[in-house]
Amino acid sequence: MELLDGRALANELTHAQQTAVKTLKVQGVTPKLVVIMVGDDPASAIYTQSKQKRATKIGMASELKRLSAETTEAELLALVKTLNDDRTVDGILVQLPLPKQINEDHVIQAIDAKKDVDGFSPVNIGQLWLNQPGLVACTPNGIMRLLAAHKIDVAGKNVVIVGRSNIVGRPLAALMLNANATVTIAHSRTANLKDLTKTADILVAAIGKPHFFGIDAVKEGAVVIDVGINRLEDGSVTGDVDFEALQTHVSAMTPVPRGVGPMTITMLMEQTIEIAKERVKRG
Repeated sequence: MELLDGRALANELTHAQQTAVKTLKVQGVTPKLVVIMVGDDPASAIYTQSKQKRATKIGMASELKRLSAETTEAELLALVKTLNDDRTVDGILVQLPLPKQINEDHVIQAIDAKKDVDGFSPVNIGQLWLNQPGLVACTPNGIMRLLAAHKIDVAGKNVVIVGRSNIVGRPLAALMLNANATVTIAHSRTANLKDLTKTADILVAAIGKPHFFGIDAVKEGAVVIDVGINRLEDGSVTGDVDFEALQTHVSAMTPVPRGVGPMTITMLMEQTIEIAKERVKRG
């Protein structure tokens, strides 16, 4: 089995990003990412800290805007508008989830599509499905880069994605379709799920159920991408597939952790850098 090591690829790409940032600085532009966090959700705090650390590592400017859990939607939208209008800000990311009094869709739609490094805006989602250039959700983008780095061609392959979220399943389906794969999206209402997943040349598991997919659900020789992050009672983290059981059954597989996760933040940094390059062109 070939191990699809996301951490190793992320480290490799990080070095390239450091070089790109140095070049941009010589041209008078420092890529800048602003992350907005509303409230004090522990998981969100961990994610935002990891993004800040990575940005600092590659030499980017990074700013965390911490807002109280009582922040109103109007206040958050006003901050987003300020950042939209700030020419020194390349990427804007609003950490989800948001408190109940704030409509997430309103906030996502308010972010300038050209600064939407999460790739969640309707404009970017529409461009993705039309196979036009735009910003792409970072986890699906990272998955495609990981496959490409290991020379796994998805064209003509039967791809089954289990999970239909706007963060992973739906945008990944579009990316796979654009790369000429034959795509099926499965979900909690799918009948005979494991019979379906066993037909996949490439299986993407993103349902949040630990060790749900074993040998009975995966075709021999398949490529398995495990997006699941499940914390067990002993504090360890595991994925949606039974890694141990599948090691001798599949041709390639991502580990959890060190698989898809590191690529997500790497793609976030890469898209911020690409936006900064456009700023250089505009002068």
